[in-house]
Amino acid sequence: MGEQPIYTTRAHVFQIDPTTKKNWVPASKQAVTVSYFYDSTRNSYRIISVDGSKVIINSTITPNMTFTKTSQKFGQWADSRANTVFGLGFASEQQLTKFAEKFQEIKDAAKLARDKSQEKAETLSNHSQESGRETPSSNQASSINGTDDEKISHVSPEADTLKTENERLKSEVEQSNTNAKKWETELQTLRDNNARLVDALQESSANVESWKKQLSACKEEGDALRQKIAELEAQVNEANQEKQKNSQLTIRVQELEAELHEKEQELENLRKQAEIIPQLMGECETITAKLQAAETKNKELEGRIEGLQTDIDDGLQKQGNVKGELKKFMDILDGKIDELHEFRQGLSKLGADN
Repeated sequence: MGEQPIYTTRAHVFQIDPTTKKNWVPASKQAVTVSYFYDSTRNSYRIISVDGSKVIINSTITPNMTFTKTSQKFGQWADSRANTVFGLGFASEQQLTKFAEKFQEIKDAAKLARDKSQEKAETLSNHSQESGRETPSSNQASSINGTDDEKISHVSPEADTLKTENERLKSEVEQSNTNAKKWETELQTLRDNNARLVDALQESSANVESWKKQLSACKEEGDALRQKIAELEAQVNEANQEKQKNSQLTIRVQELEAELHEKEQELENLRKQAEIIPQLMGECETITAKLQAAETKNKELEGRIEGLQTDIDDGLQKQGNVKGELKKFMDILDGKIDELHEFRQGLSKLGADN
């Protein structure tokens, strides 16, 4: 009958890196067919997978193998004969569970077949030993019961049969011993692989702890960055408030500049008015000169003094009024100049504060 497939599924195939014994190396670029085969002639089971024309899995299942689920969709097993570890990535957890159940079922069947083979080998070995003990007694009985010719004719066919059976039993025993040694070698190889897998698992656990520490450090760094961002946002808010204050101060400066312009306009008007003062002073001097001339001619004009006294009084009154107005104007001008000076000092101080 040859080998027949008994279960088929699809999965991504991986093999352990032979150098590092840690990382997985993809054996197929995409999901491929993975099948369980049963060889009725040899009473053995194999897992076979082919990618195109390349055989990527050819693993004979033994009772010592173990299929391990490492995640919800990934499983692995070690093959001591191929000296590697195979990994399968499935599309769903159900496919992984079905494959694992089938692996356990075939493993149990392989163990049962091995036990039957050992029992058969032990039975054949015992039978061979018993046949070896019975042969001399048969020859003795034959020698007693007949002549040499009769003994040869009577014993020869049975002896040939027993000899053939003994040879066959010896061959099977030797084959059984060879298989036992081979199984012991496989068992030792599996133990070595299990030890390597345990070491890899411990190292993976250590890596997980390291990753956890790195994750914790990243979380702490993230919290610190969040706090720093909050502080920067607070600083931005303060800067915005300062900008608002600066905008208000700018508006205030513009208002003060407008007021200063108005004050300067007023000062210009006062300066224009101050230009009239020399003319008034000239008139005062002219009037004084005329008054002196009038006083000189007073004796000559005594007759006219009464008539001119009124004019003189009016002139003196006008002169007094003009001087009073001039003094008043000068006081006003001094006050305006002082106000302008104080205003400029306040404006300079405000500009420095800003």
